[in-house]
Amino acid sequence: MITVRRTKSFLIAAAFVAGTTLLTACQNDTTDGAASASDGGDGKPAGAAQAASKGEGISGTFAGGTVEYLAPGKYIVNANGKDQQFFVAEDTKVYGAGTICGEYNPAADTVCSTDDLEKVLKSGSVAADVVMKDGIAVKVTEQAAPDEGPAVDDSEDGAASGDGDPESALDGVNQGKGVNGTWFGTVSYLAPGKYTVSDMKGTEQQFFVADDTEIWGTGDICGDAEGQAATACTEAELEKAAEEGVSAEVKVSNGIATRITDDH
Repeated sequence: MITVRRTKSFLIAAAFVAGTTLLTACQNDTTDGAASASDGGDGKPAGAAQAASKGEGISGTFAGGTVEYLAPGKYIVNANGKDQQFFVAEDTKVYGAGTICGEYNPAADTVCSTDDLEKVLKSGSVAADVVMKDGIAVKVTEQAAPDEGPAVDDSEDGAASGDGDPESALDGVNQGKGVNGTWFGTVSYLAPGKYTVSDMKGTEQQFFVADDTEIWGTGDICGDAEGQAATACTEAELEKAAEEGVSAEVKVSNGIATRITDDH
């Protein structure tokens, strides 16, 4: 009887140890599986972040671009009609010219923080030069607008714009802080002398036209669609076409279009 009891006790203990081992193995499998699910299955981050972490991201200088916000620490710069994603790091240097941070500064050497950059870009794009290494911005420098002197108040009630918004596009122009860059998209009419251009993402950018704005048509704004060269158009022709929306390339300096060419 004693022998039987000892054998039974041994079998129970062995079963307990085996069960514990099996449970531990299952727990380890679950933990490993969770890690794989979070990192794509190979222990590495995915996409552009993975390339940056491996030192395989894009390197170069993207001058004359327009920077937009994508996600915390992640941005996109459009230069020469091409989009390039990039990240910022703790040592990314950010310099402002009055839009990202600080007062208007044509030297564009005001030291800003990455938080300043994120805050501004969440409300709109900024014209800037971006220097990258391995997909991470080394330096972001705002493009300073020309200094055209103090704001001009030409309204009857002292407001810089008809909508009473002190941060309006016209205020920016008057203070030399208007946007700079080239946009390819649909031009729409807002008000006399005031238009918007929207890109493929649906982002709209306001701009103005001036007496010296060059307007060229190849059949949509004006001119002959079969012609070999663009035809000089009037603002009245631009306004009429933009009331229905017209595809065009718009080059802007300090918020004012310098050249508009329809994309027939």
